[in-house]
Amino acid sequence: MTLKTTRRRFLVGTGIAAAAAAFPAFAQSKPKLRFSAVFSEQDIRAEMMKKFAEAIKDDFVFEGYYGGNLFKQGTELVALQRGNLEMGNIAPQDFSKQIPAWSILTSAYLFRDANHLKKFFDSELGAEMKKMVEDQLGVRILGPTYFGSRHIGLKPDKKITTPADMAGIKLRMPPGEAWQFLGEALGANPTPMAYAEVYTGLQTGAIDGQDNPLPNVENMKFYEVMSQIVLSGHMVGFDLLSVSKKVWDSMSPEVQQRFQAAADAAIEFSTEKHLERERQLVEFFKSKGLQVYEPDREAFRKYAQEKYLASDLAKDWPKGLLEKINAL
Repeated sequence: MTLKTTRRRFLVGTGIAAAAAAFPAFAQSKPKLRFSAVFSEQDIRAEMMKKFAEAIKDDFVFEGYYGGNLFKQGTELVALQRGNLEMGNIAPQDFSKQIPAWSILTSAYLFRDANHLKKFFDSELGAEMKKMVEDQLGVRILGPTYFGSRHIGLKPDKKITTPADMAGIKLRMPPGEAWQFLGEALGANPTPMAYAEVYTGLQTGAIDGQDNPLPNVENMKFYEVMSQIVLSGHMVGFDLLSVSKKVWDSMSPEVQQRFQAAADAAIEFSTEKHLERERQLVEFFKSKGLQVYEPDREAFRKYAQEKYLASDLAKDWPKGLLEKINAL
């Protein structure tokens, strides 16, 4: 009897031990996704990523890093390629550094609005550009994250009507050839500077201005150190929500479907929130004492497009793609 009881206790004990040993492995079986972005945790896109994380929680453990705290602006793509990062919100300018054909998607006055942007990436044309990134860089693009039309914000109170008025203006642009060229295409003197340093740069006079969508200007409080916003609308601002192809390929088709659906829903939420916020912010900035007005946009458009078409960047653009995008 004693022997049987002891044996029974042993078997029950080993069963519990085996279950206890297996439980941590089961709990840790979900892959970890580290996501890096330069936008702040107060940004609408951070809210977008929280919604995304909630939607994929049964399949992944999501870790979000914001404000460039994990990887600095412009370094996320390389981190994805090296396996140091699983997900990122990557600027099209960063893709264009490695795939010159992508520079067309960084040019001024290309997309008309958020809807035009979405139509392009949902089209066969967009699929071809995404496939370039997947095949050549090992990164899967989930979709474009619209964050507003880019406008010029300045500390000096000089009235800006045409690109000629931008002469000598030290306009902060992110590092990288495509960004710097965009600054030139606006008639300014582009000055490379990290996003996190822009507020101080405006405050100290290291730069005269920056170009960002209105929600970014609010989030980063740039309006506190500016006197005016020139509604140039020179670019539909977007990044690309991306995941390492290695991570993507490790998913089953069912998980891939859920993953993409979660990204689509989160991106749509963010786009609508940004459009709504843009409408509200013009009056907000005016109430803060800033001059907010439209320049001669046609003069800016003509100047910018002529600069791009005459540049070496346009030589790498896929033939006929500009006209096809315009026709969407």
